[in-house]
Amino acid sequence: MVQPSPKYKLIVVCGPTGSGKTGFAIKLARQFNAEIIGADSMQIYRHMDIGTAKPTSAERAAVPHHMIDIVDPNEDFDAAAYADMAGGVVRQAMARGRIVFVVGGTGFYIKALIHGLFEKGPSDPAVCRRLKQQAESEGTAALARRLREIDPLAAERIHSNDTYRLIRALEVFEVTGESITVFHQRHGFREQRYNTLELGLGWPRPVLYDRINRRVDLMMAQGFLDEVRQLMARGYGSELRSMQSLGYRHLSAVVGGDTSLAEAVTMLKRDHRRYAKRQLTWFGARQSVHWLTPNQTAPAADRIRAFLS
Repeated sequence: MVQPSPKYKLIVVCGPTGSGKTGFAIKLARQFNAEIIGADSMQIYRHMDIGTAKPTSAERAAVPHHMIDIVDPNEDFDAAAYADMAGGVVRQAMARGRIVFVVGGTGFYIKALIHGLFEKGPSDPAVCRRLKQQAESEGTAALARRLREIDPLAAERIHSNDTYRLIRALEVFEVTGESITVFHQRHGFREQRYNTLELGLGWPRPVLYDRINRRVDLMMAQGFLDEVRQLMARGYGSELRSMQSLGYRHLSAVVGGDTSLAEAVTMLKRDHRRYAKRQLTWFGARQSVHWLTPNQTAPAADRIRAFLS
């Protein structure tokens, strides 16, 4: 893989769900004639629009957007694929003389792009073949149970039907004797590949939670339940990793008759708030993030000008 030049500069706009990243970034990107690379692990999926709060067609017309609508809901995609594809977009944008904003709330995607992931980890073809045979004979649930025993953090990230990633995680453990989570922490990230300015959007917690609750109400009014019905009618079942994500799993249960709409919406608001709390913890641990409120576009623009100069 061609390594980007250290002079490449990226502006990162990050923060929790519902914080206003899209509007904030578009205002700034228009000032700087920039392009936006999405860093959202759900906006990559086609046909999943309302529940992922994708930028509208008008917003995408205002500023070029990348890494949105790039795979179908039944296709596998991970941080390594994101880092590789988004890195290519960065190089192309830079070659055109454009500034790049990376905008989203999936911290692992952002970290993978900035630092890269190891290109070739430890591997043993014999171990891999045996694990594949085990998956065929015993099912992926058996692999998922074993992964939960040795690496609960990885088991939480990897869907129980994601055969490739389950096998990869177990293979790393068998070859190295350490979990893939520990392996990533010790060996997975290279030195920083880009010079970055990281801007985080924050609100007082009660305000953020109120924004999240109102955002869920807006999604429902926009037809989120119908979107889920249409996805399932297309053959995208609730067992898919994409359909197990926030919001989609809640409304899939409604479509399947397993819960009421009122209960699903209540749980969806609660789980959105919990997700926002986890995002704040992730981004809060990055000392490189400069925190702002969404109405501070002028101070943000000053920071960006100083960074680019």
